[in-house]
Amino acid sequence: MFRSGQIQLDDSFTIVNDHMTLAEVKKKLEKYKFVVVAGGAYFIIHNYEYRLIELGIDTAKIIDWLEQLNWLPSTVISSETGILANVDWRRPVLIENGRKIIGVYTFEKRIEKLEEENRQLSAYFQTLAETINDSVTAVDEAGEVVYWNVTAEETYKIKKEFIIGKKLGEHFSDESIVLHRILNEGLPVRGQYHRPNKDTHVLINASPIMIDNKIIGGVAAEHNITNIIRLNEELDSNSAVLVPKSNPFAKMESGSPKFQEALKIAQKVAHADIPVHLTGEPGSGKEMLAQAIHYGGTKADGPFITINCSVIPPGLLEIELFGFQKDVYSTDQQTLQIGRIEQALNGTLFIEDIDKMPLTIQGKLLNYLIDYRFYRVGGVDEITSPTRIITSTSKSIDLLLREGNFNEQLYYHISVISIDIPPLRFRKEDIVSLVNNYIQEFSSKYKKPVPDMDPEVITQLVNYDWPGNVRELRNTIERIILLIDKSLILSAHLPEHIRSKITANQTVLKKGENNPQEQGLKNSEALEIEEALKKTYGNKSAAASLLGISRGTLYNKIKEYGLS
Repeated sequence: MFRSGQIQLDDSFTIVNDHMTLAEVKKKLEKYKFVVVAGGAYFIIHNYEYRLIELGIDTAKIIDWLEQLNWLPSTVISSETGILANVDWRRPVLIENGRKIIGVYTFEKRIEKLEEENRQLSAYFQTLAETINDSVTAVDEAGEVVYWNVTAEETYKIKKEFIIGKKLGEHFSDESIVLHRILNEGLPVRGQYHRPNKDTHVLINASPIMIDNKIIGGVAAEHNITNIIRLNEELDSNSAVLVPKSNPFAKMESGSPKFQEALKIAQKVAHADIPVHLTGEPGSGKEMLAQAIHYGGTKADGPFITINCSVIPPGLLEIELFGFQKDVYSTDQQTLQIGRIEQALNGTLFIEDIDKMPLTIQGKLLNYLIDYRFYRVGGVDEITSPTRIITSTSKSIDLLLREGNFNEQLYYHISVISIDIPPLRFRKEDIVSLVNNYIQEFSSKYKKPVPDMDPEVITQLVNYDWPGNVRELRNTIERIILLIDKSLILSAHLPEHIRSKITANQTVLKKGENNPQEQGLKNSEALEIEEALKKTYGNKSAAASLLGISRGTLYNKIKEYGLS
């Protein structure tokens, strides 16, 4: 490893035996930088120590002279093992390869190497700290700032020259400094919500820097989530009411037997103050049904609040759900953040994508559902908030439960009533009525005359699969109404991706022997059977029951459509 250029060895040396005279050694020092005296041990004489040799008698043996001066022997290190921790650096060190001495390594060169390594490590750390988008702060054991990156400057509006070398307490209140706790306790922090001042929200990861079990400092990386907080607040304040409050289920009439059954269950449980769990593909109308249950039940006069677990960072989700209280004895209202459960007091909290909620927060939610009591994050006062909980997932959480990724007891609490919303492609009979409703809604919203629709467009809309479900259909109609300047909606007004998909489907149908209407019905039926088999994990008896057909009919259909 030494010959690879990692350290600089001096090869200007010669090895002599310990019986050589001082006169002979002096001659060697005139030619070489080092003379290595070999005997029972190795002694190194540097050429700048020539004057010491001159003080002795020329005929004296070098070993006698060295012993008289109490000359320290040198350490010998193998080039394979590298520098050892117990090296005596009071004398130069010999490096050997096998049994051959290949060079001399001095204390000065060692210091130069350590300084170079320190510069390299510092450069790596600084480059890393300036590359990431988080605010990076490093402090020493006294809490004084030794590093403060550009992102930290931008986040806190404090330049490096005003904070490096000073204690964090000069710019932030002591109780808000997580690094102080790190220095005192020596325990790392991961994904913790932190509010260093009233205008800034961050998620912090912090670790102590330790050598030989002693804390010598700490490093913190803070991810600024202030904009996410503000966006969530803005979205909450602008959340749309998707159903009429006076008769919420009226807007959700359906010609689909499955959806009609889902609506009947929803209407029955609306007046029962129990948790409800909704399943359905993204955009299938879960929030709309949740609103209908809320406004059609006993909680109608209370607020309807939503929280989406898939869009809120895990470290922030607990704060958003239960709230935050930095100091219960403080009069500063900025330290208090009311969570969604409290915001929905005597109303309904709709928790979307609850399967994306971390297990630790699932446990805390379970404790709340038992007696409707909880503690804010950082708070010590128990809060009581009787709030109805409606949850949703895009997929069945049974699989997550079996894999251990969902709290089993929470599953039993939230799924007292479970309602599955079929995707729009399985209830095509609803598309025409939905389209008419949306045309009326957005014509009124944008103060435009209600346009007619070409029959060909209606056919195209019905034949489209709508992977984004009701939400995609609603957005499509809004886009058309917003942009149209004619009294008739034509195929050209449909978004390009819908027109291209319809064209591709028509091309496929032309190659088949069946007529388009018959083929469409068969495709729809095959998809419905596949969906039932997925939901029942391949159990054909359960799938037949779910579809409302006999097991023999199901087997025939599976064979007809080539399903596995």
